[in-house]
Amino acid sequence: MKIGEEFLGEVGLASMDEREKQEFLEYIQEELEVRVGEGIAEGMTEEKMREFQATETDEAAKAWLEKNRPDYREVVRQTIREFKDELRRNREKILR
Repeated sequence: MKIGEEFLGEVGLASMDEREKQEFLEYIQEELEVRVGEGIAEGMTEEKMREFQATETDEAAKAWLEKNRPDYREVVRQTIREFKDELRRNREKILR
């Protein structure tokens, strides 16, 4: 998942100066990775988590998710949607 200028525009944060924008994009990327990971891990056993963590490539991780967490795409979409809503609600505080 790659986050960029379009994402900032969608949440009303495109007016940030370039330095702030790059720092905030890095924060968004990291935060979404954490939140998506938590969403995907929800309900998984420790054994399943170890299996997933043992995948060594993006392709292997995707194949594992397809088999063991077939709803992972929806988890990703929902997590992004919720985070965008959160950013929109806090847009004025963020832009200060």
